[in-house]
Amino acid sequence: MRLPLISSLRQNPSGLVAATFAAAFVIAVLVAWGALSAIEGLSQSAIDRALLLEGEDWAKVETDGLQVVMTGTAPTERARFHALAIAGARVDAGRVIDRMEVPAPKANTAPEFSIEMLRNHAGISMIGLIPAATDRATLVDRMQKIDPENAITDLLETADYPVPARWSSALDFALGAVETLPRSKISVRANRVAIEAIADSADQKSGWERALRANAPGGVRIALDITAPRPVITPFTLRFTIDADGARFDACTAHTEKGRDQIIAAGIAAGVKGRPTCTIALGVPSPDWPTAVARGISALADLGGGSLTFSDADVTLVAAAGIPRNSFDRVAGELEADLPDVFSLHAVLPDPVSISGADQAAGPPEFAATLSPEGRVQLRGRVADEQERMVVESMSRARFGVNKVYSAMRLDPELPRGWSLRVLAGLEALDQLANGSVVVQPLVVDVRGATGDRNASAEISRVLSEKLGEAEDYRVNVRYEEKLDPAAALPTPEECASGVNAALTEAKITFAPGSAEIELGSGHTVDKIAEILKSCPDVAMEIGGYTDSQGREEMNQALSQRRAEAVLSALLARRVLTTNLAAHGYGEENPIADNGTEEGREANRRIEFRLIGTSARGPDPNAEAKPASGASAEDSA
Repeated sequence: MRLPLISSLRQNPSGLVAATFAAAFVIAVLVAWGALSAIEGLSQSAIDRALLLEGEDWAKVETDGLQVVMTGTAPTERARFHALAIAGARVDAGRVIDRMEVPAPKANTAPEFSIEMLRNHAGISMIGLIPAATDRATLVDRMQKIDPENAITDLLETADYPVPARWSSALDFALGAVETLPRSKISVRANRVAIEAIADSADQKSGWERALRANAPGGVRIALDITAPRPVITPFTLRFTIDADGARFDACTAHTEKGRDQIIAAGIAAGVKGRPTCTIALGVPSPDWPTAVARGISALADLGGGSLTFSDADVTLVAAAGIPRNSFDRVAGELEADLPDVFSLHAVLPDPVSISGADQAAGPPEFAATLSPEGRVQLRGRVADEQERMVVESMSRARFGVNKVYSAMRLDPELPRGWSLRVLAGLEALDQLANGSVVVQPLVVDVRGATGDRNASAEISRVLSEKLGEAEDYRVNVRYEEKLDPAAALPTPEECASGVNAALTEAKITFAPGSAEIELGSGHTVDKIAEILKSCPDVAMEIGGYTDSQGREEMNQALSQRRAEAVLSALLARRVLTTNLAAHGYGEENPIADNGTEEGREANRRIEFRLIGTSARGPDPNAEAKPASGASAEDSA
């Protein structure tokens, strides 16, 4: 039996050929598809494995026929090229289609600008990174003017990025500090200036700190680390007194903080009120100084009155008049036994002494000098001979002024030996006072009065101890008065600003219309401001100029700048130190009244004095100079 299909093909040969070709085509397609799938799989597998081994597993591989499509987000452009190279090494590079992405590059972040400045005897060096807009040549030139003897070591680098806010103010402040501090290291950043320096004395240290804080620009943090070596005191002196006014330290010196605390504790136990001061210094004669002093103070308290003086290792105990002899002998003997070996004691039980200053014939011989609050000195009493009188008068005129000494001394050749030395020591002690007197007798030197120096009593004790000797009796009754202290009498920055404000409120500063020329009628106001600023040499102020809103903004700013500079120049012409003064024109910024009216425009045309580094109203809340108060002056332009 024949199959129908075969039968039909035999009957139709052309159909047989067509069927054969169709079958061959289907088989070829199936084989090609299988081969392609195998190639795609092998290619993808090989590339995936290579990417994984090379650390580029972020890339995704897809195959589309013979094409290899790579997708994914490359961390960097370099990583993208690396992935392409890996794929191109496994298959023909022409088959690789790159559809990978790279993130858009982030905007470059400005670096942190900073300068390290170092100044010492070898010169000035600078290292750091500064904005390209900084005038480097001017910076180096200013440093060279500070130290013209040495070459400036310039290790600065620049970067072309915007200048940070307050960078210029911080840099200018740091340059001023370098000029002031001969041994210093200063670190400058846009919002912080750190200063390390060495001062020659505690007074210099305090003065530098006050000046630097007063001149600090607003918005810039200031870190100060100024050290001063301990003073060398010779003789190393301490004096403790108990009298009708109570117990007190006339002079107190220690060599360590621990020793100071031990001495002060002994003084408080003996009746000292409050918290006394005690200078820490070099020159101590023995490490046992605090122990010896504490034992001496305890002995004086046991006596009930008198004075205790340590001058290096020499100790003088002077009992108050009227102390019983047996009590004095007991206390003096115990103290001598208790003192460390290096110290030697001289104990005195004096006869009653009357201090009159009148040089009475019935009493002991006296020399008396009085210093008035006006600075005039009267010399009375006895000196040994004409030569001694000339020496005393010459020394007095040298210390107190040629035309301020009145001499009424008389000659007495019977005076005891060493009288002239006692008189000259008394005058040297009197020179420490603002007003007071000194009385010299054979057995005692008495100094009393008022001073504006907190350390005057200690200095007088040192002078008398050194000049008279450790065994001599002297009395120091000196009181500190703050009103006599030149440092305490200086006005505060706020008081300076208030004084300027009062002068400007009383009479305005006016300018010629459209000009920076100060009108003659304002000269009196400028004079008053100049007098105020002369008492404020360390106060940093900005002179700010303002205009109304009429005219172009650029012209207004330029006019206000010229007017502020005109005020600065006028103050300089009146011998005002302008180191701490700066002029800045703000133009029409920060109006204080309505520019729509003539009265408002007149109010907005003004000059303002601002304390630098304080917080108050200003043209910009972030501005470095803030108004100290309502200090302003209007002009007539």
